[in-house]
This record gives sequence, C-alpha cells and structure tokens, in this order.
Amino acid sequence: MDVFTTRAGRVRGRRSERDPGIVTVRGLPYAAPPFGADRFREPRPAQAWDGVRECTAFGPVAPQSAELPGSPAWSPGDEDILTLNIWAPADGPGGLPVLVWIHGGAYVFGSSAQPDFDGTALAARGLVVVTLNHRLGFEGFGHVPADGEGPACPDNRGLLDQIAALEWVRDNIAAFGGSPGRVTLAGQSSGATSVACLMAADRARGLFRRAILHSAVNACATVEGAARTTAEVAAEAGVPATRTGLLAASPQSLVSASDRVVDRYRQDPGSGQRHYDPAIYGPVADGDLLPSDPLEAWAAGAGAEVELLVCHTTEEYWLLDAVGSSAKVTTEQQLGAFAQDFGLPPQLVNGYRDRLPDAVPVLDVYRDRLPDAAPILDVYLALYGDLLFAEYSSRLAEAHARAGGRAFLSRFDRRCGGDGGRVRAWHCADIPFAFGNLHEESLHFLTGGPPGPADHELSHRMADAWAAFAAQGDPGWAPLSGSGEGDAVRVWRTSGEEARDTGAFRDLWRAAGLPLLEP
Repeated sequence: MDVFTTRAGRVRGRRSERDPGIVTVRGLPYAAPPFGADRFREPRPAQAWDGVRECTAFGPVAPQSAELPGSPAWSPGDEDILTLNIWAPADGPGGLPVLVWIHGGAYVFGSSAQPDFDGTALAARGLVVVTLNHRLGFEGFGHVPADGEGPACPDNRGLLDQIAALEWVRDNIAAFGGSPGRVTLAGQSSGATSVACLMAADRARGLFRRAILHSAVNACATVEGAARTTAEVAAEAGVPATRTGLLAASPQSLVSASDRVVDRYRQDPGSGQRHYDPAIYGPVADGDLLPSDPLEAWAAGAGAEVELLVCHTTEEYWLLDAVGSSAKVTTEQQLGAFAQDFGLPPQLVNGYRDRLPDAVPVLDVYRDRLPDAAPILDVYLALYGDLLFAEYSSRLAEAHARAGGRAFLSRFDRRCGGDGGRVRAWHCADIPFAFGNLHEESLHFLTGGPPGPADHELSHRMADAWAAFAAQGDPGWAPLSGSGEGDAVRVWRTSGEEARDTGAFRDLWRAAGLPLLEP
C-alpha cells in the first residue's frame, strides 16, 4: 500500500502510469487555503485530518485567467490551492536527494499540474521530486496598503507560500524517502527568479542546499512601483486601493481587473516599458523578505553557500512573439522607441544588427508594402530576450561565482526538430527535455513536433545532469571561475547539430551595462 505518514495525517498515492516503480502523491496540502480571514496573509499550516487522505489528483490551481493545454483551469470558489505533488521511487532506500520545482508563468498563470512537470523520469533517476502551487497575480504579489483596520498584509505572499512548502518538505519529506538536508530548489522563468529571491532571503536560509535556475526573468518591483500597480488594479476593479477595499473585491474581480490593466498597456505604444510585454506583478524588494533585486543581493554575497546551476535558451523571446503576448516591432521607428524606453544605447542595438546577418533595415520606400519587416523584428526579439532572460541569467551565475559561490552555466541551443526541420531554441523549450517529458503531445508546440532519437538522447543527457547536480552538486562540467576568463559553458544541442557562438552578444552587454527592470 502506497500510504505515507505526514505530520498532518496519512496520505495515499498511486503508482505512476509511466513507471510502476514510481509512486505519485498529488494534491497534498502544505498550508491552509489562503482565503477568508487568511486572505492576503502569511500562509498558515494545513489543518490535520483523520484517516487516510486520498491524494491521487492535482489540487486546484491559483486564481488566474489562463487556460493552458493539458492543465486544469481555475474556477471561482476553488480555495484549497496551496498543495504539492510528489514523485518518489516506490522502494527507495531513504535519504534520497530532493528536487523541489517552482513553475513559471509571469507570476500570474501556470500550475504544478502542467504536463511539462511530470516528475516520473527524474524520480526514476533516484530523486524525490516535489512540485507545488502558490498564490499568483494580486493574491500572491499585489501590494496591499496598511489602513489601520487590521494586521498589515505582507508583500511577496507567493514567495512566502514557497517558503512554507520548503518548510513542509523539511518536516515531512523523509516519509517519502527524501533527505531534508539534500534539497535542490529549481524553477523556470518567474519560477527561476522566485528561486533567486529565496536565495537572497534570510527566511529561506537552510531550507535548500542547491538551486537550478532556467531563464530567470529580469523583473523586481520597488514598493513604490508595486503600490502604483495596486492603484491601477483597484481603480479598474472599482474599489479603493486600501486593505479594506481590496478585501472586498473577489479574487475573480482582481484577476479580471489585472487583465484589463495589462490590455490597456498592450494597446498603448506610448506607455513605456510595459507596452512590450505587460507583466505587472513580480517580487517586491520590500526590505523585509527581499532586500533588493537578486542580482544586487547576490553580488553582495547573499546565498553564496548554495550551489547553483543556471541555464537559458538562446532564442528566448521568439516564443512570446509566437503566442502573441509581445508587441510587434517591425519598423526602425518602433525599434528606436523600444531602445529609448529601456535606455538601450545605439551601439548595443547596432551591434545586434551587425551580428544578425539578415537583420538589415527596411527601406522607407518599401516599408508600407511589406506585411512583416522580419529582420527588424529579429533584432528586437534578440535584444529583448537577452535583456529579460539570457543576459540576466548569465550575470546571476557570474555574480554568484565572484562572491565565492559554486556556479555552473549552460545554454539550450537545440534548433533541429525530430523531423529535421528547424525550430527555435525559445523560452520554455528546454524544460520538457530536462524533465524527460518529450512524449507529451501538448508540448510539441514548444519542441517543434514529435521527438526523434537525437532529441531523446539530448533529453537523457539533460535529465542526467539535473539528477547528478541534485545528488552531488556536479552536473558534469566545470564551474565558473569567478574571473570570467576561459569559463566552461555547457551548450545543449542534439548530436550532430551545427555549432554556433551562443555568447555572441555578451561583450555588447558588458560595454553597455544591463538595466535592472521592474514588472
């Protein structure tokens, strides 16, 4: 019987359909539902139960408007959202390394139920895999002003949920064969930046030993910036921007109001940085849980005791363009406005143009006749992807190494699909490879279609690297030296795929400097 005893009570899982040697436990509460009297508050422990709790289905997702392929949607009234899932070897010896996964989704969508994150293949490599849901959007990252009528509501409630999940792992994971002293915290996109924030947070110290960051996003809010967002969302919801007013607004109304604020930025080319990809929520450098942007905190030595593995894709932003969440930039005027809005110097933009062989300006006389000025779009997408993800991720790894930490850096550059056609090495494409979930049909949009033998071989190598890092702190190549000279960077490609210079733009950023962005 696959029954396990936690501090709150006993739970029953079931064997994985993919591998009967792996037991899965799904929808296990690690904290109480964060609504009612607990809304906008720190997470509280889950209530204990009698008997055996059936944990064979994923728990409800956090309030959001997104509907993702292969994943459940949020329904108003779903409240027991602080749950986690476990994949573990059914007959494991105990003391196994643990990998805890935080999903991405711009802090407003996503869940642990996404097919990308099935932990079966990693558990078969001797890991105990944990995935979790946490509060998103305003519920998780909106700033709630104090009004003197009740206890103050903390910023970064989504991060506090993640800490609560890590505390649950510390206290309970031994029952599933895992070691609380061998925890690796991993995440992608906003999940990666969440991991970076927890490395800088004193309250999370000692809860994990290693960290894996894929495509960390350059976005950390000030308290003042978060308060401005609250004012916009509250006005759209028709409530005062106060604790009492915001509590009176339902989660559904705040999701809808947030979506309308986002749409307004998307429709307004003159609205500055938020026009291009209007993500309005993110971690808040509140001086309490989070002292500063993670890059600044790491440079000062925060989290230096944590061993680190960083990866980014080489064509990050092409995914955001493909799904229509990014503004189109196809003219010189638009490209110039983009550079000005983000404070990017002309030499940086021109450097990208020079190093992208097909990225040449479209002559004014032809511009109106062309449906899509793809070369200019390529310059924009390459610049924006590096600004938001690739350069920021690389600098995190380098800052960690310079501060005395152990850091490994890699890049995902697989650009040949299973049928031999060219695909993009874009945002999220690396995750099905690392989790070993290429078989999932709903993920074929990310990976360019059904996988071929070379794809499966690449997936095995990436999953093996994750497992080795979680177990021993060594993914299979040399760590960064801290000096930046001659550092080894692992580039993930399929066997026989043509190599190219994946760090071709890094010297341009070193000369120009990287602006730290706010959501």
